[in-house]
Amino acid sequence: MSPVSQEPEPNEPKPATGPAGPRAAEPAAAQHRPDRTLLAILAAIAALVIVALIVVFTRGEPAPLDAATPAGVVQRYSAAVIAGDESAAAAYLTDAAKTRCSSGMPQAGADSLRVTLVSTTERPESADVRVLMTVSEGGGPFGSAEYQMDDSFDLVKTGDKWLIDRAPWQLTVCQNTAVK
Repeated sequence: MSPVSQEPEPNEPKPATGPAGPRAAEPAAAQHRPDRTLLAILAAIAALVIVALIVVFTRGEPAPLDAATPAGVVQRYSAAVIAGDESAAAAYLTDAAKTRCSSGMPQAGADSLRVTLVSTTERPESADVRVLMTVSEGGGPFGSAEYQMDDSFDLVKTGDKWLIDRAPWQLTVCQNTAVK
């Protein structure tokens, strides 16, 4: 009796075998195919990053506050000072505030100044508006330097509108001050 060979015919595929049995010999492409769940998570993260970048780069200027409120007056005054429009800024000052200015008063570089509203305390005839001022100075060996100051505006109610009686020195407007 001749031994019977268990060899497959030449046209039949051979059974897959490997070091760990028949399953381990699957094609390499099938073993390294990315998981669809992982791809979905990565796509969702990429979409969130794109949306966040769009929001950051298109948000523009802050919304203007009501001009009839102390915070709105401070916002408009600060914007006018930073823009260099002294006559518009002076319109928000009391007469006493306009005369308190001296030629020796230091001026901060308005182009490097950022003002953020912290809080507002409003009373019937006066108000305090606290702000955080951030000053950025030109680059050095480690990049630009920044420092912050917490200060406040004092406002008084004159008739039906609020006027600034005292502003932080960085935002003080000195109109027509001649140096003698």
